[in-house]
Amino acid sequence: MKTMAKITLSIIKADVGSIGGHLKPSQKLLQTVENYIKTKGKNLIIDSYVGHTGDDIAILSTHKKGILNKEIHKLCWNAFLEGTKIAKKQGLYGAGQDLLKESFSGNIKGMGPQVCELEFEERPAEPFLMFAADKTEPGAYNLPLYLGFCDPMYSSGLILSPEIKKGFKFRIMDVAYTTAEKTIELVAPEEIYDIAALLRDNSRFVVESIWSREAGEQAVAVSTTRLHNIAGKYVGKDDPVMLVRVQKNFPATGEILSPYAMSPYVAGFMRGSHWGPLMPVKKNSSISFFDGPPSVSCLAFCVKNGKLTEPVDAFDHPFWDEVRKHSSKKAIEIRRQGFSGAAMLPMSELEYTGVMEVLKKLEKRFKIK
Repeated sequence: MKTMAKITLSIIKADVGSIGGHLKPSQKLLQTVENYIKTKGKNLIIDSYVGHTGDDIAILSTHKKGILNKEIHKLCWNAFLEGTKIAKKQGLYGAGQDLLKESFSGNIKGMGPQVCELEFEERPAEPFLMFAADKTEPGAYNLPLYLGFCDPMYSSGLILSPEIKKGFKFRIMDVAYTTAEKTIELVAPEEIYDIAALLRDNSRFVVESIWSREAGEQAVAVSTTRLHNIAGKYVGKDDPVMLVRVQKNFPATGEILSPYAMSPYVAGFMRGSHWGPLMPVKKNSSISFFDGPPSVSCLAFCVKNGKLTEPVDAFDHPFWDEVRKHSSKKAIEIRRQGFSGAAMLPMSELEYTGVMEVLKKLEKRFKIK
């Protein structure tokens, strides 16, 4: 039997400049990145889509080069460098802020931009979802993924569909371990309590990928980079991206989307130092209230022989307008508490911010009786 060539989906995303603070990239900046990908990527990629969520530009490409391919990653890195030149000319805020290394070193992983990739043989119909978040961290996807792949209250296919009834394998990364990639594999449904025990800590344990136990195929890829681990200081929140294959051997599109209706509290917001509700936003939305709220967009595509359909904006529906109202109320309520207690992140997450300098200074003035 003839095997088909595998297709790779790659998302590479970065903040390289924004109008009015951390709000959104300029049209000229966005166009520069898109034009670079279209012209320089002609003989390299099959298809592409470029858009933004908040102040981050995301490049989605399809190709046959496999994951962590040097040419694909360099193409996107150079596109962001070209965009940075425009950002500097326009005087945009944070020009090149996510490009944390000076020169390209083989692939973008660990250089600042967020990366997630999926490689697979296309099914006759291959629908997938592209998630892009701003003003939050990779663990923001933890709860929605747990509910979408483990909980029949959200994903009824776990009861109704023989293709997904066997459950899924979760690969979870300890992002606090910086010497190397430290991961564990756990299976649902047998180990859902263990999965839950890890995923409750969004800042440390992050879903890296999810695999179908029925088909053995990968369903999910999540970017797991923590920017402060690279820079050694606060340089902006991580703003993760995610790819999710849907239908047949995987949960349906609606089952993956349903957990976002709760707008779970996640880390992020102003200076990446507060808790806030994850608001599902329309594509190419800007950032506003208190440099937030933490936002996530979702575009649905089908891909055939590497060619993408036009995207469908999954959160552009009257239903999600009501969710956004609910999310706004949650944001207002927790912001009323300002810097106090549960409204701000714990010290373990603030150690890369200026608050540590304040504490060091004040420590000298404490007296022990």
